[in-house]
Amino acid sequence: MADLIEALAEIVGKANVLTEDADTAGYLVDWTNRFHGKVQAVVRPATTQEVSRVMKLASETGTPVVPQSGNTSLVGSGTPDAQGRAILLSLSRMNKIESIDAINDTMTVEAGLVLEKAQQAAKDAGRLFPLSFAAEGTACLGGCLATNAGGTAVLRYGNMRDLVLGIEVVLSDGRVLNMMRGLRKDNTGYDLKHLFIASEGTLGVITRAVVKLFALPQASFTALAGVGCVQDAARLLELVKSKAGPALTGFELMQAKCIERVGQTIDSVSVPGDVSSAPWWCLIELSYSREPGANPLESILEEAFEKELVADAFLANSVKESRAFWAIRESIPSADAHVGGNLHNDVSIEISDMADFVDEALEALSKRYEWIDSSVFGHLGDGNLHFNIGSVPPELAFENEEGIRETVYACVQAHNGSISAEHGIGQLKRKHFLALKDPLELEVMERIKRALDPKGILNPGKLLRDDVCA
Repeated sequence: MADLIEALAEIVGKANVLTEDADTAGYLVDWTNRFHGKVQAVVRPATTQEVSRVMKLASETGTPVVPQSGNTSLVGSGTPDAQGRAILLSLSRMNKIESIDAINDTMTVEAGLVLEKAQQAAKDAGRLFPLSFAAEGTACLGGCLATNAGGTAVLRYGNMRDLVLGIEVVLSDGRVLNMMRGLRKDNTGYDLKHLFIASEGTLGVITRAVVKLFALPQASFTALAGVGCVQDAARLLELVKSKAGPALTGFELMQAKCIERVGQTIDSVSVPGDVSSAPWWCLIELSYSREPGANPLESILEEAFEKELVADAFLANSVKESRAFWAIRESIPSADAHVGGNLHNDVSIEISDMADFVDEALEALSKRYEWIDSSVFGHLGDGNLHFNIGSVPPELAFENEEGIRETVYACVQAHNGSISAEHGIGQLKRKHFLALKDPLELEVMERIKRALDPKGILNPGKLLRDDVCA
């Protein structure tokens, strides 16, 4: 171990090889405080060349490597296991914006750049980088790529896979795969970057990227609309899409009790009125490159009222009110935490099937556990719900976690959905992923893993079986 630590210090500098418990503690626990691990050291390289040398050394010594950027995973993707054999490769020092090309609408960044800083840099240049979610103040672009992050604007702009043009990856043996091309058309064989996006650090270490930028919206309009059921929410989505077209930027769904809980527990967030008039609420946002004049949401919601799709609605009359509406949506996880822990489920279902899925899953859970306290919210516009389950007292949910997940995932499978829409698999969902994934898909994934990481040193214990490279 001493020789390894010394060799790592020669690469990144002694100050950037952390071995003391006080220095490494923050890197070794996941965002949910559920997964804890041990390492020989936390290594903090500053350049791709240093990452390359670290990976070459790890390959030669057979040392496992756990890549980590912002450490905001909700499934334990960036947390090492408890064996203590691995080194944790933190990309937090690789946080530069290398360039912004306003003509090509691209930004070249390092993997440790915090998402919020990328958003601000794009805005300062008169452009938009649209990836946005609650943890954007700490999440980094490397992790966003490694998990194919989604968020609140996927409906219009796509998820991380859609927002990247080129990446640079350090392979398990230290070689650097440079695919840093800002091209929107490059039809020269396999598009290899997509192998590494959503691979959760199991195939290579993403170090740099070229991401897309867009025109800054000049006008946006936001509303909260109450509906009687999820089916009505889906019909409202269809209506808004038909009327607003590509201006539809966000369409979120929330249980009324989620909003009420935010109002009761988060002092900094205000609820616009009594939301008990409807059991479900939709947060709708339209954005335009030019000022359209009158608020287009007014006429859309008027038609929705006429068709009896909407029971109540609140229109944001200012940017401040719009931000307040979004603050409600983003504060739901914090509000849930205030009243007791809940089990996070991040599922994807075809939008036309969403209402049936929600009804069936809630009914199945209620029959099995009468104390179930659901917290259902998420991105209805792209078919992704955070189907979270709590209980009173909160211990009941965790004591019955396996049965709850089995029940929810069985409903997901029945509707040909996915048990992970944007959070990844990590440690939390690996057992269920391996049991539910098509066997041939798994076989192909394992072949790719063996080809790119034959010694199995990259992020062991995540996603695939431990013995894939045995």
